[in-house]
Amino acid sequence: MFTTLASFSSLFLSTFVMLVGVGLFNVFMGLKLSEDGVSAIWIGALMSAYYLGLVIGSRVGHRMIVRVGHVRAFAAAAATCSVMVLIQTLVSEKEIWVLFRVIAGAGMAVQFMVLESWLNEQIENERRGQIFSVYLVMSGLGTAIGQMAITLYPSLDLRPLILVAICHVVGLIPIVWTVRLHPAPQLPAPLDFGYFLRVAPAALVTMFVAGNISSAFYALAPVYVIEKNFSTPEVAAFMSVAVFAGLMAQWPMGWMSDRIPRQRLILFNGAVLTFVTLLLWGWLPIPFWLLMMISAVSGVMQFTLYALAGSFANDLVTADRRVSLSAVLLMSFGIGACLGPLLAGGLMRLAGVNMLYVFFSACAVILILTSITRRKPYVRQSDSP
Repeated sequence: MFTTLASFSSLFLSTFVMLVGVGLFNVFMGLKLSEDGVSAIWIGALMSAYYLGLVIGSRVGHRMIVRVGHVRAFAAAAATCSVMVLIQTLVSEKEIWVLFRVIAGAGMAVQFMVLESWLNEQIENERRGQIFSVYLVMSGLGTAIGQMAITLYPSLDLRPLILVAICHVVGLIPIVWTVRLHPAPQLPAPLDFGYFLRVAPAALVTMFVAGNISSAFYALAPVYVIEKNFSTPEVAAFMSVAVFAGLMAQWPMGWMSDRIPRQRLILFNGAVLTFVTLLLWGWLPIPFWLLMMISAVSGVMQFTLYALAGSFANDLVTADRRVSLSAVLLMSFGIGACLGPLLAGGLMRLAGVNMLYVFFSACAVILILTSITRRKPYVRQSDSP
């Protein structure tokens, strides 16, 4: 197992460095725009533009990988992301920044597609969950370290943007220099959304729901906790506990998913998430210690959905379909991530902050219904290309 992990070290290292830049960029932009008095509408628009770029980039990335291969597609996307970050030091109009974020999001989608399709092409089904969990752990660690790196720049000048661009470029080096792993040339398999919806409907719905929950959590959970009269440090603790618990659960959940049918684990996640989110509907007082416990459990359930859905879907398709599948999965996640804050935010505006967790409960119920009503024999495809 450790030999297998070592053979993918270049992909894991690229993922880590790339996500350091992403984590730093996201927290820097939020703080910088708030400091400059930019309205919350524009900050939200910039975040949504990134997810819109993910959806667009999923389509573009499929064509790029088929046409020029994984390494060149990754290099082009990393260069594009670096340019989009650096150009923001030259242009101050927020309307144009939205366009930059769409393009950067598209570039990130291509990079994610390269990494995930590369991994899934060369992982045996029996180890897919464990290997993919390491990929997500590296993603989470990179994001967390990038967010903490903002403390190196107390003045919030433009230097963090330079470091972000450097991370995108440095992330190229392990990919370009790897000699042990090379994905097979891709045949021009069609990006057939209908085909994947027929083959792996539960996986696509799970990915869509994961996008809804993840984006709504990051955008609106701090609002929920603040409205419950908790302090700013308690808000930070609530968010950190959820993210850290989800990060630590990736490997155990991946290990279990290689031994228990992944669709059954998705059903389990949905059931547990339904129960814990019911407690936050506002019908009973929640002490801070219990809020932390709920945060940890919900973090495990919600942040492991991406790996479960991705591994489950890749189990059900042949190797020649995996680039197309990566595109469709990212599209599903990106569309969900675009809609999540809008839907949950609209409900909160209409009926109060408790509607955030009513929304999460509804998402969890969708997971349960999808896993139950779309149950079918769990037939894994051959690992051979």
